[in-house]
Amino acid sequence: MRVLHVITGLATGGAEQQLRLLLPRLPAECEVVTLTNPGAVAEGLAADGVEVRHLGMGGNRDVSALPRLTRLIRQGRYDLVHTHLYRACLYGRAAARLAGVRVVVATEHSLGAATIEGRPLGAGVRALYLASERLGTSTVAVSATIARRLREWGVPARRIHVVPNGIDADRFRFDALVRSRARALLGLPQDAYVIGGVGRLVAGKRFDVLLRALPHLPNAHLLLVGGGEQEPVLRALAARLNVSDRVCFAGECAYESPGGGLDLPALLAAMDLLASPSADEAFGLAVVEALAAGLPVVYATCPAVDDLPPGQAPGAQRTDAPSFVQTLRTACATPPGRRLPVPPAVTHYSLTTAAARLTAVYEAALHGTPPVLGTPSPSPVTQGASAR
Repeated sequence: MRVLHVITGLATGGAEQQLRLLLPRLPAECEVVTLTNPGAVAEGLAADGVEVRHLGMGGNRDVSALPRLTRLIRQGRYDLVHTHLYRACLYGRAAARLAGVRVVVATEHSLGAATIEGRPLGAGVRALYLASERLGTSTVAVSATIARRLREWGVPARRIHVVPNGIDADRFRFDALVRSRARALLGLPQDAYVIGGVGRLVAGKRFDVLLRALPHLPNAHLLLVGGGEQEPVLRALAARLNVSDRVCFAGECAYESPGGGLDLPALLAAMDLLASPSADEAFGLAVVEALAAGLPVVYATCPAVDDLPPGQAPGAQRTDAPSFVQTLRTACATPPGRRLPVPPAVTHYSLTTAAARLTAVYEAALHGTPPVLGTPSPSPVTQGASAR
C-alpha cells in the first residue's frame, strides 16, 4: 500500500509529532508532502528514512499549489492520500480527486468548540471544510469530542472514525538522574517546585493564567515548553509581575532530541506538575504525556481524559481558570519530586493501538467496507501484532 500524507506544515507541534510517531508503525509505504514550513519534524522524518517534499505554498490563497500537488500525487501512483490539518485537507482532498485517487482519508486534529488550529470558526471556514469533506472517503477524529463536533457540523456519522492520538509511554518513564540533569541545564533549582506548561505559545493556550498565579506561589517556578507568537507578550507579563526570575522559557522541543539535548521526556522529568489552562482543546496530548511521566495534572479542558470513564486518570484534576491559583497553591504544598503511578488512561492511548485502528480505517476505505475498530485494548502488546 502506497500512502501519501499531506500536511500543512512540519514545525514542532502535536499533529506533526503524531504523524512522525505513527509512520513507522503503519503497514504501508509512506511519503510526506508539506505545504509550508518544513521544520524540525521534517528533519526528523528524513532521518527516519521517510521521503519529505516541500510544496512551497505561499499562503492560504495560493491556488497555484493545487495543480502542483495534483501533479505530485498523479506521478506518485498512490493508493491512498491522507491529509492532516485544515489547509492540507482543503487542498489535499481536491488534488487527490483531480489526480484520480479515489481513497482519501483526513485526520481532524484541532477542531475546538470555537476555533480550529487556534483560529476563530466562522461560517466561511465551516462551509469550506464541509465542501472539501465531501471529496474524501473517511474523516478520522482524534477524540470522541471531535467526532461529536463533526456530526454537529453535518458530517455523516458513517464517515467519521475515532482514532485517538497515541504515545510511546516508555519514553516518558521517570528517571531521577534525567530530572537532575535537566534542571541543571535549565538553571532551575533542584529543590524548587516546578509547574510546567507544554504547548504552542498562543493566546488560546492561556499560559498567562499560570504567570498571573505565580505571584501567589512564592516558592514555585514555571517552566514553559513551546514557541509561538505570544512569547514576547508572556515575557513582558512576567516582567510586569516581577516573576521573570522564576519563569523559564525552554522554547520548542522535539519528542526526542539528537545529540543529548533536552527532549520532551527530559523536560517533563524536570517538572513537578503539569498545568493546562486552555479552555478549548481538541485532545490534550500534553496531559497524557505528563500522566505517563507520573506527573499530577491540573487542566481546564482535556477530551483525552474527559472522554474516558471515571477513574482512568486519578492524577488529573479539572478546574476552571479562576480556581487555578488555589488549586496550584494546594499542589505546591506537596514536596517536589513526587511521582504518581501511571494511570490506565496512558495505556489506553498507546501508539500501537492508534496504528492498528488507523490501519483498519485504511483497509476499510480501500475495500469500501465499514472499519472494524472495536474497543482500544488495554494491552499494547496485543494490538502491536495487528499494527504491523
